[in-house]
Amino acid sequence: MLSHWVSSYSLFSGRTGSKEFTASATHSHFPSLSFFPNRKINCMDATGLDSYGREFKTADEMWREHAGDPSKKTQWYRDGVSYWEGVNPTMDGVLGGFANVNEPDISCSEDFLKILLSERFPADARHQPLVVLDCGSGIGRVTKNLLIRYFNEVDLLEPVSQFLETARQTLALGCQTNAVHKAVNFYCVPLQDFTPDAGRYDVIWIQWCIGHLTDEDFVSFFNRAKVGLKPGGFFVLKENIARSGFVLDNEDRSVTRSDTYFKELFSQCGLHVYRLKDQKGFPEELFAVKMYALTTDAPKRALRAKSKRSINRPRTIM
Repeated sequence: MLSHWVSSYSLFSGRTGSKEFTASATHSHFPSLSFFPNRKINCMDATGLDSYGREFKTADEMWREHAGDPSKKTQWYRDGVSYWEGVNPTMDGVLGGFANVNEPDISCSEDFLKILLSERFPADARHQPLVVLDCGSGIGRVTKNLLIRYFNEVDLLEPVSQFLETARQTLALGCQTNAVHKAVNFYCVPLQDFTPDAGRYDVIWIQWCIGHLTDEDFVSFFNRAKVGLKPGGFFVLKENIARSGFVLDNEDRSVTRSDTYFKELFSQCGLHVYRLKDQKGFPEELFAVKMYALTTDAPKRALRAKSKRSINRPRTIM
């Protein structure tokens, strides 16, 4: 879907807040966002734009205006769900008219997932079925095409009832070919209000939906969701990436954050980037997309080999 933008900018929408989101701006025309001079800053100090072309000096300024009190925050989330309630529960609808990105999206995600599962849950060491939560599951696109093939149980989390019902029907008509791989629970709950059962999930998959959460609710969600992970479990976050700062979509109430912005929030959540991968094969006019594998434990660093200089250093014989 083509949203309103200014001058030569354009913003395409897809899944956010829980749906398929491919919000994008034309790369060749995207402005270089400025920063405050003469002092060390973090990403929250970076400027950002909204889809009307308005510039915000900081992320805090934007959040104060749009979700700075309980009433505004309630309206922010209500508007986001309302937007998606008006979208057709089809592949083209949830992908904002870019149904052609489904194949490269799934292919790249599968390559990433296979590496992660082999490293974190090698087949010869598994003692129990693998369970995953699909956050912002929409019509079940990611579950149907990817997750249900690698996990024994999939739970779907989606606040838009028509999308969740479509997912339920789709998965019942041919995706659950046996009792070993199946969709189990369908939660019609917003991401910011969801708390998983303790220790249920090996993987919590969050794709094209975290942009609907305020920074505060982003941190709160991950802190709650960590409890839902099994030992060794991890998150996969797949999202659009702004070149710097952030981009606010006024229409669907979502924010596209930069890589630096995300990493600052991960730090606030006590999460570590275990692996990351860039999405390949998307149309040039779309935002870049990254996949982050996030763990609650810091990745182990390989021991550095002793340098030759150290090994060959003359020693005094006593």
